[in-house]
Amino acid sequence: MRRALPIAVALAVALSACSSWSPRAAGESDIVVPATWSTAAASSGSVTATSLAQWWQRFNDPLLSTLVTQALQANTTVRSAQAALQQSRALRDVKSGNLLPGVGASASAQRSKSGSNDAGNRFQAGFDASWEPDVFGGQRSALNATEADASAAEANLADVQVSIAAEVAVTYIELRGLQARLAIARNNLASQTETQQITDWRAQAGLASSLDLEQARAASAQTSAQIPALETSAAQAQNSLAVLTGQAPGALKSTLTTASALPQAPSDLALSIPAETLRQRPDLRAAEHRISAALARVAQADAARYPGFQISGSLGLSALTLGSLTAAGAVANALLASVSVPLFDGGAARAQVRAQEAALEQTRVSYQATVLTALQDVEDALVALQGDRERLARLEVAADAAANAELLARQRYSSGLIDFRSVLETQRTLLSTQDSVESTRASVSADHVRLYKALGGGWTPASDPATR
Repeated sequence: MRRALPIAVALAVALSACSSWSPRAAGESDIVVPATWSTAAASSGSVTATSLAQWWQRFNDPLLSTLVTQALQANTTVRSAQAALQQSRALRDVKSGNLLPGVGASASAQRSKSGSNDAGNRFQAGFDASWEPDVFGGQRSALNATEADASAAEANLADVQVSIAAEVAVTYIELRGLQARLAIARNNLASQTETQQITDWRAQAGLASSLDLEQARAASAQTSAQIPALETSAAQAQNSLAVLTGQAPGALKSTLTTASALPQAPSDLALSIPAETLRQRPDLRAAEHRISAALARVAQADAARYPGFQISGSLGLSALTLGSLTAAGAVANALLASVSVPLFDGGAARAQVRAQEAALEQTRVSYQATVLTALQDVEDALVALQGDRERLARLEVAADAAANAELLARQRYSSGLIDFRSVLETQRTLLSTQDSVESTRASVSADHVRLYKALGGGWTPASDPATR
């Protein structure tokens, strides 16, 4: 035992050291970002954790900031993740307590009678203690696994916060976009109604045909039919925001019914993205902690193949009467040391080690998949943002030209210089281009939100009491 103990302690230290993992410490390759990320906006600087923590404030919309704050506090998914974190920390404390000796107290009183003998009493009181020395590090590895699980649960909570903040922002942007499109539809309907009235007057004077009048009515009815659909979508977006903030559907109707400007992020968003910034994504951090937990469980399974030691003892009092319970002769004590050595288990212990090693490989592959997904999320967001910006610039030019064309067409039609078909075509083009402009403008804002989400922005563990 004197020779085996130093070896066992060294092995326990080695096994405990293996339970802490990071990509660099384990020899895994660093996250390699595409070269275009570093050159996309080199003049704008690099994205940092500070600039991403509360990215929704960059939209300069107080109501949006209020809704995101409410959602991070009251959303049911966030609260569930907070409870899961508390559970993980409690399980970690359970494993931590197992490393310490267990002490218990007991007391009993017994009265018994056998045959014709007089009844007798027996009183007992004492303490029991037991301790299992963690010679080969099995219990320490179990604690390391639960600590890694707790860290993964904390990262999962942050991931939920990122998703909820982004979902609130995208839904809010969608609502404001729908309200802008509603205003465009109503303005175009008013213009088309005015044109229909002019056509009606011209038809009565014999200057326009009944075909022109029916086409004017059809155009007005088609535009009018778009309004209920947009109103329905806007109401659904309001209900979604209410549920996301932990409220009943319709609770935000009075707050959100009034149209407001579409929130837009500043155009100087930095797109230079170093790998360290991407690694702050909560899902990547959670995947790293899961690998640490899997490593610790491999060490725990391996330690189960070695002997186990246990020390137990008791100190108590035993007497026939309460008065003699405090006498010196009533003291009873015992001390027991035991060792258990696995001799034959049919290969179950080794199989358990292989099973944990296979689980470790799964978590490593899962980490690699999470890295690839993170890279794709950022790349997709960048491509979408660039494409929608270019599309918006072209649509704004088309909308200005369509507005001028529609105004000229109505003026010339009123003067009898052109036929109604030209007016009808310009009005349809105007409505379509203006609607596309607002839709694309909302898409650009939503692309910013998705990019912030892809970079892991939206959680502040230092200031969130739920993550402490």
